Amino acid sequence: MKVIASVTQKNLGAALGECVSQEAVVNTDEHPGYKSPLKHWKAHQTVNHSRNEYQRQNPDGSRTSTNTAESFFSLLKRAIVGAWHHISREHLSRYANEFAFRWNTRQDSDGQRLERFARWIEGKRPTYRQVSQTLCVC
Repeated sequence: MKVIASVTQKNLGAALGECVSQEAVVNTDEHPGYKSPLKHWKAHQTVNHSRNEYQRQNPDGSRTSTNTAESFFSLLKRAIVGAWHHISREHLSRYANEFAFRWNTRQDSDGQRLERFARWIEGKRPTYRQVSQTLCVC
């Protein structure tokens, strides 16, 4: 998950270059900001939402869709409104990464998710001083 302050072709290209293999087939909507940055990828397929196209079966049997990405962001927005109520720009990447972890482990059991999380924190010990310096009680 990567938070981008402003969406431009340059920023999109840089973010895609960091996160997506150029051997990937990238599916997007028809936003013009994707066209130039994705010309160096294996393939760029679009769905045209303005024509009520949200998924397409391609002649080779593959599907072009943005439904999964749209579902992810819909649920993220709902979490902000319903659970977190407000998040600051300063901590947006933390919330986004937490949600990406939840999304990526959505089919895991609670035990499997906890086990995966525990492997990440193994050997790390935050001290009271570290925690208290990051908290702001106002």
